[in-house]
Amino acid sequence: MAKSTSETERTVRKIIFTLSTNRILKSTQQINLNENAKLEIMNRTNKSESRLNSLWIELKDAVSGSEADYTEIKIGKAIFLLAVPMILELIMESTFAVVDIFFVGKLGPSAVATVGLTETYLFLLYSIGMGLAMAVTAIVARRIGEKEKEKAGISAVQSIFLAVLISLPFAFAGIFYSKELLAVMGADAWVIEHGYHYMQWMLGGNAVIMLLFIINAIFRGAGDAAIAMRVLWIANGINMVLDPILIFGWGPFPQLGIEGAAIATNIGRGIGVLTQLWFLFNGVKHIRVFKSQLHFQWQTIKTIVKTSLGGVGQMIIAMTSWIFIMRILAEFGSEVVAGTTIALRIMMFTMMPAWGMSNAVATLVGQNLGAKKPDRAERSVWITGLWNMVFLIGVAVVYFLASESLVGIFTDDLKVISVGAMWLRIVSYSYFVYGWWMVASQAFNGAGDTITPTKINFVFFWLIEIPLSYFLAKTLGMEYSGVFWAIFIAETSVGLFTLWLFKKGKWKSIQV
Repeated sequence: MAKSTSETERTVRKIIFTLSTNRILKSTQQINLNENAKLEIMNRTNKSESRLNSLWIELKDAVSGSEADYTEIKIGKAIFLLAVPMILELIMESTFAVVDIFFVGKLGPSAVATVGLTETYLFLLYSIGMGLAMAVTAIVARRIGEKEKEKAGISAVQSIFLAVLISLPFAFAGIFYSKELLAVMGADAWVIEHGYHYMQWMLGGNAVIMLLFIINAIFRGAGDAAIAMRVLWIANGINMVLDPILIFGWGPFPQLGIEGAAIATNIGRGIGVLTQLWFLFNGVKHIRVFKSQLHFQWQTIKTIVKTSLGGVGQMIIAMTSWIFIMRILAEFGSEVVAGTTIALRIMMFTMMPAWGMSNAVATLVGQNLGAKKPDRAERSVWITGLWNMVFLIGVAVVYFLASESLVGIFTDDLKVISVGAMWLRIVSYSYFVYGWWMVASQAFNGAGDTITPTKINFVFFWLIEIPLSYFLAKTLGMEYSGVFWAIFIAETSVGLFTLWLFKKGKWKSIQV
């Protein structure tokens, strides 16, 4: 009996010991798990901090300018470094446009009309300047990709000579025939008698506008987008400061009215051009011009002109097609025009990141083709296109949910709000394709194939969008909503077709 009791005690002790041991093991395991969890959390935190630090460093590089070789670094990083300064550049340009017209608007409707009529002629200049800029970006990017920095400098010099030559007839017409040019556009007596000085300054000094376009295109093609951004911030910053001082005669300065706005623009952009030339001749991260290169090379100029023709065509087609669209919309009343105009301003502002990424593609394609890396050039387009699509889908969602609120920021007219909101909703349906069209078009331009996008734009905007707008609006009686749906159909179609043509890959063999 005693023996049995002893065995029972030993058994109980074993059970207690086992249970205690298991508890200790479980506690130890739990401690280990807790420690591992803490380590995992710390690792994740460190990784997040590392990513943030890396993003911050890349952001600083993008703004200050990077010496990175865009044909070697990761494509995502290359897109980021190029797109950020381009987006900031566009933001400043749009801010200046708003501030400039704000101060001019204080002088009355005739002063605003003077600006509008003068810009009608400047739009032609802008078309030439932007088309030439496309060619310059493509050519300089190709030379940089080929590691031919000296040839890139030569192309830069020839493009500057060409910009000055193009500006001369506009300057002559503006200085000597401003009144006549305003009269042709139907200007009233006040505009002709008092506003012609504005046109004299703007057209007479148009060389600074052309040079600002072209030299910034040189910087972008070389990969120095941060310099282009900085120059534009300087030029437009000075312009915005001088605008009210010269228009209203603040302090010791005389009150110059509408003429003061033009003088402010010329001073601001003139200083911007001097800054550009200083950077260009002293050397930046990727390009430098030497005094020994300051002579005409007609073969290079011929190449630039030939490549730019398609770009100029693209701009002219886009601007004239918009004139036809607005002419159709004008038949349905001023509220429709106002609503469309406000919606367009909202679209332009919200799409700046997308344009920045698209412009980055032109540089990447040009440089990678120059480096004999066509597959990398193509991959950069697909990656940027995906980012662009995601961004614009997000914008489209905002338009769909808050279109009336967005338009309502600029007006309290219910009809105008209704029209603008309808435009934003309908056109935003094409944004998932539109993002790809922007990128694919810039890929063609960056490769130096500016003719293909011109042909595409001619077919889809002149032969499809304009006739379809008239048919839906007038023949079918859909009025302004028919125009909006026609634009949606045309832009969706042009996006899909451009992307299909891009996939065929013929742009890879273009020589510039």
